Amino acid sequence: MPLPLPGSTGPSRRALLTAGAASAVVSAAGGAAWAADHENAQGARGAENADAYDTLLTRAATQLTGGAFDAADPDFAAALKTLDTQAASWWRQLDRSAGRTALWPDLSPASDPGNFGQSYTRLRTLATAWATPGTSLTDRTEVADALLEALRLLRSTGYHPGRPESGNWWFWEIGAPRALMDTCVLLRARMPAADLAAYTATVAKFCPDPDRRTNAASLSETGANRADKAVIVALRGLLARDAATVALARDGLSDVRDGGRNSLFRYVTSGDGFYEDGSFVQHGSVAYTGTYGSVLLGSTGQLIALLADSPWAVTDPKTSVLYDAVERTFSPVVFDGLMMDAVRGRAISRERARDHNDGAATVSHILHLASGAPDAYARRWRALAKGWIRRNTATPYPGLVGIPALARAKAVLDDPSVPATERLTGHFVFADMDRVVHRRPGWALTLSLSSKRIAAYEAGNGENLHGWYTGDGMTYLYDGDDLGQFGDGFWATVDPYRLPGTTVDTRARADIGSGAGTGTYRPKNAVAGGAVLDGRHGAAAMELIADGSSLRAQKAWFCLDDVVVALGAGISAHDGRTIETVVENRNLYAGGPARTLTVDGRGQPGHDGWSARLDEARWAHLQGTGGYVFPDYPGRADGPGTNVLRALREQRGGRWRDINTGADTAGSTTPLSRRYLTLWLDHGASPDAASYAYVLLPGASASATAAWARARPVRIVANDAVAQAVEARRSGVLAVHFWRAGVVAGLAASGPCTVLVRRGRGGASVAVADPGRTGVTVRVELPFAVRGVRRADDSVSVVVGRRGVVTVRVGGSRGRTHAVEVV
Repeated sequence: MPLPLPGSTGPSRRALLTAGAASAVVSAAGGAAWAADHENAQGARGAENADAYDTLLTRAATQLTGGAFDAADPDFAAALKTLDTQAASWWRQLDRSAGRTALWPDLSPASDPGNFGQSYTRLRTLATAWATPGTSLTDRTEVADALLEALRLLRSTGYHPGRPESGNWWFWEIGAPRALMDTCVLLRARMPAADLAAYTATVAKFCPDPDRRTNAASLSETGANRADKAVIVALRGLLARDAATVALARDGLSDVRDGGRNSLFRYVTSGDGFYEDGSFVQHGSVAYTGTYGSVLLGSTGQLIALLADSPWAVTDPKTSVLYDAVERTFSPVVFDGLMMDAVRGRAISRERARDHNDGAATVSHILHLASGAPDAYARRWRALAKGWIRRNTATPYPGLVGIPALARAKAVLDDPSVPATERLTGHFVFADMDRVVHRRPGWALTLSLSSKRIAAYEAGNGENLHGWYTGDGMTYLYDGDDLGQFGDGFWATVDPYRLPGTTVDTRARADIGSGAGTGTYRPKNAVAGGAVLDGRHGAAAMELIADGSSLRAQKAWFCLDDVVVALGAGISAHDGRTIETVVENRNLYAGGPARTLTVDGRGQPGHDGWSARLDEARWAHLQGTGGYVFPDYPGRADGPGTNVLRALREQRGGRWRDINTGADTAGSTTPLSRRYLTLWLDHGASPDAASYAYVLLPGASASATAAWARARPVRIVANDAVAQAVEARRSGVLAVHFWRAGVVAGLAASGPCTVLVRRGRGGASVAVADPGRTGVTVRVELPFAVRGVRRADDSVSVVVGRRGVVTVRVGGSRGRTHAVEVV
């Protein structure tokens, strides 16, 4: 099925926006219910207080430059040099001739939306360098004059109220106006009043308020787009000294116009925004915590900070939603300062915005929020950030951020009263965005699932051209000693048909999203998600209904402390092509010694180009990563050509331009080369009800892997069309995903559900979820006696007896986990 491409949703939170706009402080709370009573009063106060405009514009400039800092400090000196180097380069290339039609040769003609959008971004960088002490452009008259002339050229040839929108709406309504308003803030003392009035009038045409898409007035803005527009409108109001416009920006955060329907300070149950389970969705169906969610956090916080202690201060009491999101939404998907790729959407294809870049942006936003948040929040956030920054020595934070963010970070790093929080551990199910995260002290594993509710991928505007299988159960293994795994050329060089954790049809695929606009692909399956037990153990499942193929499969993952068991059943296809399940595809980087692969105690060749068929393999170990076990299980079929383990060492080449040709995010054409070790299970051509099982032991040594394979402390007790299940006897955990009513190890379920049970001396804990969201109630009969109930969710009832019965009202619970403790 080809990718549907509706009207453009914009180029996302590209480096365009984040490079120039600083993240923000939250110092007050704000909302919708109060606005009707107080809007006029606050607006009037703003009009009476002429000094408020100057105060807030100075504050806005400081958010861009960072204010005073010690240029002799090595970290600040490096950040200053980075700014100066980029600005000086663009200054040298700037066309200042009388007959010019564009500002830079590579952004010609200036009338093109992508070109004038990027031109404004470069001008903002030049203006920032001009306004920042210590650069080669600082306070130079010729630079200021050239910037003023450049802004006039862009207005006359490209961006002015007389032009209708064309191409990508984002450049007209967010990208260009944001950079233009920032630049005006920095140059306001040198800018003629007529010029400033012309620029604010242009922005008023294309971004009149935060509430609506200007080129589609019936479309309400949501999430990050609304937050970005609110900042733009506020800056326009301050520059124009218009109290009503500043109030309009403030009220846009709470969506006063529509009674709070699209407020950024509320939990949503559909569409864009924060969900109570920690999910964040943008573009209706895309898991986007790491880009759109991060920008919402930064832009909303920035505006609250900008307006604090002013006539337009935000006082919505529901800003706690933003505070809570730091630990509920963002912390689980940040690993040592990296933003997990499973929640970055099509941004994974951006060469200049990789996991460490988006992670650093999020850390910056969180630290800015901490500057004005209630102390109970701020203390925890600063400790989190300190731990993230200290642990990431692969891509150090100071080299990823500008001066304002660096100043906030150094204040925390140099403060002995702030402890560095250890890595987060636990199991997290984000049911509303089809993501699962399992975190241990030394590693984390993320599952990227999809369903008829959440897109398998988003592509468009030339981005994410090979993202076909990123939502088909891809497993991301993050190792604390290998932080470059996905950020070091991975997406430009990896075999996109062999992403870890996926079961795929080997058919050739065409590029997706190469045209204008963005679109998503949502598969037809209902099941995607799982349950969490005691915040520590988890089980997840996904029904695979492949795009453009007859391939069908039932996939499940069981995360039990330091072990992840992956099961597949019902793998069937009839197209005559080979079907594969990818166990691992590890980036071994461009240089360095080959990591040893050991299979059943025997070292394998380490040269590129080596491949092998490992028919009888029971375990494997990759140096520096961990172990892989291939256990027996009930119903396993070992016929010819079925479930064959294969291995490959290869050196793969690629270019970022191969996966991203976007107008402002296009990758370079520089060839890259990376070495990979791939392990996969070959199910043969057109398999019929094939299955698989493998175990991941992240961080385990070769001897520990061999011992685990012999002892099998986790036993597979079912792997078929009825149920997939494992049992860890030592810890007393039984975890089952029921695809239909059935009985496994004495545990019976009346219908589809995920169940985890942990028995101990003092009783048992039970967790139940309906990741398919198809049931109303589910009845689970336990394989042991129940005398009473210690604790139960309101949705759970228990019948005591020789075989306890747990009944769960799963209808309307959105796939969340229901828990009960019995004795």
